[in-house]
Amino acid sequence: MEEKLEILYNECLKELQKLDLNFLDEDKYGKIDIKIAKRKAKRYGCCKQENPDKSSKIWKNGKLQYTKFNAHHIEISRWLMNLDDEIIKNTIIHELIHCLPNCNNHGKYFKYYANIIKKELGYNITRLGNKEEDYIKSGIEFIKEEKKIKYKYKIICKKCGQLYFRQRIQKNFTRKYVCGKCRRKVTNFRII
Repeated sequence: MEEKLEILYNECLKELQKLDLNFLDEDKYGKIDIKIAKRKAKRYGCCKQENPDKSSKIWKNGKLQYTKFNAHHIEISRWLMNLDDEIIKNTIIHELIHCLPNCNNHGKYFKYYANIIKKELGYNITRLGNKEEDYIKSGIEFIKEEKKIKYKYKIICKKCGQLYFRQRIQKNFTRKYVCGKCRRKVTNFRII
């Protein structure tokens, strides 16, 4: 499975070089490694950034942020490796976009590169994938996982009667939250 991922990753790198995106240039994009995720996950993949480039720091909304990182760790979910190669490559390219400067989220720069790649290479890079649709495209029967979630807390707004369910409640719950319906503070809530 790891060998298949490495082959598809190298194919993606070659395709992206046609757009002058040479991800092997560590000075420009940082060091990138890719592997299959060890834990079971619902997501397709993720890109974790490390070692921010100190020259790329900016202040945005009162917070220090970095636009470029020197190390990227891409993880692809194990279940995804059973799907069609084009779906896997689509996910790899999605995660590689996150390695570009200013693209560590799904903001305007991410969308800019996703649109260029769609136009030039035909990949449909989106923020979220459609698991059921991708299983069908790959000719695999999709079995929807249904989990029965057990909630410990039932919260009722004393003002409007809106009902909320929570598995856990944070310590600062009564100061932090408001009712989504009537906008009252949580101090007006009753926990059952």
